[in-house]
Amino acid sequence: MTQPGKKHDTGKMMLNLLPPEAIRALGAVLTYGAGKYGPNNWRGVQAERYEAALLRHWLAWREGEDSDAESGLPHLWHVLCNAAFMVALEGKE
Repeated sequence: MTQPGKKHDTGKMMLNLLPPEAIRALGAVLTYGAGKYGPNNWRGVQAERYEAALLRHWLAWREGEDSDAESGLPHLWHVLCNAAFMVALEGKE
């Protein structure tokens, strides 16, 4: 008879709670950016540039524009991606 398995994951992050829509949105914007600038190019850019881009996309969305004219992707997806870049780059400049 097989004994029940154990998994000591109490108190650990539940990454499976991440909305799949957000993961796909990040993937789409990152794929677009990799084609335009090269994979992981964002790591060499100052965080302030992403703050400015985040605000441009957020304002465009607030003013009723759904998608970015250049990428064709939703502005909120770009907002999410720029915020992710800022989090990743925080304190690394």
